[in-house]
Amino acid sequence: MVEKEKEKVKSKGKGEKNVEFTYDAPYAMEVFLAGEFNGWDIRSLPLKKDKSGVWKTKIKLPPGRYEYKLFADNAWVEDLPGAELCPNRFGTQNFIIWVT
Repeated sequence: MVEKEKEKVKSKGKGEKNVEFTYDAPYAMEVFLAGEFNGWDIRSLPLKKDKSGVWKTKIKLPPGRYEYKLFADNAWVEDLPGAELCPNRFGTQNFIIWVT
């Protein structure tokens, strides 16, 4: 499975930003976004796959630092090339996004 993720941040409204999360995984069957912004709920923010196999979702977030992970095919994604990381209490790593 090819794994690649990037965030795109665009201004939206007063204080909130429209944040796009993408994940390149053409063979995945389902992918969800979980993080501090949704109480780490692994089912509330599904990504949708485009024709090229890239999964995408957009959410609105106020400026700040957020920890998150992707949950693909019933397993946490542990490696995203180029993503900023921080340790979590489970002995693995979370990804970090900064919304400015």
